Amino acid sequence: MGVTILRIVFVGTFGLQPKGTVSARALPLSQALTREGHAVSVIVPPWDHPADSGREFSIDGVGVVNIRLPRRLPLYYHLAITLRLLRRVLAERPDVVHFFKPKGYAGFAAMLLGLLKALRLSHVRIVVDSDDWEGKGGWNELGGYTWWQRKLFSFQERWGLRHAERVTVSSRALQARVEELGVSRDRIFYLPNGVPTERPSTREGREAIRKQVENTPVILLYTRFFEFSPQRLVEILRLVFGPAPEARLLVVGEGLAGEEEALKQEAIAAGFLGRISFAGWVDSARLGDYFGAADLAIYPMDDTLLNRCKCPVKLVELLGAGLPVVADRVGEAAEYIEPEVSGILVGPGQTQEFAAAVVRLLEDGGLRERLGERARERARAVYSWDKLADIALGAYRG
Repeated sequence: MGVTILRIVFVGTFGLQPKGTVSARALPLSQALTREGHAVSVIVPPWDHPADSGREFSIDGVGVVNIRLPRRLPLYYHLAITLRLLRRVLAERPDVVHFFKPKGYAGFAAMLLGLLKALRLSHVRIVVDSDDWEGKGGWNELGGYTWWQRKLFSFQERWGLRHAERVTVSSRALQARVEELGVSRDRIFYLPNGVPTERPSTREGREAIRKQVENTPVILLYTRFFEFSPQRLVEILRLVFGPAPEARLLVVGEGLAGEEEALKQEAIAAGFLGRISFAGWVDSARLGDYFGAADLAIYPMDDTLLNRCKCPVKLVELLGAGLPVVADRVGEAAEYIEPEVSGILVGPGQTQEFAAAVVRLLEDGGLRERLGERARERARAVYSWDKLADIALGAYRG
């Protein structure tokens, strides 16, 4: 008996760039499903990157459609984007529509498609993906939204998750939150983020980065900065730099609103700004060199609702690159890291314990090598997108 081939449409609430939900989650999943023979399209409204308006192209067999943006007239703009999304979705004649995030334009389109189903004008299966908690205590607190946007997104999140036929969630904490909304467990599918394609690395690139930090032991921080307080990070570094005076911190990434400046100010006050190098945003094509130049990585996470619910792509990327990682035991970090086997986990907020683990790795090259090798093996065996695609198919076929 042959396998049923599905026509699947992924719908994002923003474009492929600069945000990561579509490019880091929906796109690699769609590529894995395409490799299994399914027909997958990704439809997005590129309001956050207008240069992509109207562009259509293919990435590894996946058709990517950037709907054409309308004129920016009050209310009309938002309504037109939603209707253009839905019209293009229906034109694909899909068996399944997977909405990535229950808020914004994807949330509106999901609601309209649900209405068509209620009127028996469509028989498509509706699946909603949640990769962050959006409401109170979640992205509503960080997104810089107006009060009415916060109210809207909170409503959309609850409505969308409750009314979807199936829900995919990227973390165990989100799974519990969705259950609390009254969604039965058999409708919820745990679908964590997978390992991105391995980043290329060159000897020349690694050596150039090492030279920038004077060929000293390198601790890598790959981050967006909102996961931790700069004061705590500086306290960790103070406890590390004492017994490891040659070590340097290499920071790759930028904050959502320039939060790296707060870290710089804290480091100045502590007297060791010179021991921190800020690489800023790094193109994905060059990330492999930065990973290869580091001796170990750290992933601090404060114990907040947002951090418990998120599924950090950057963490699984570090593990997949074979870096030994010290992380706080918060949310999905406890799923991704097998303690003392594929990394080191410390108690949430345990600053001294965190620093001691970093010093321990700096002093033990053999341990770094063992943890890094096992991290790479486990990440690529357990969290490959080809394996995770089977979970998505379970939601689609149900």
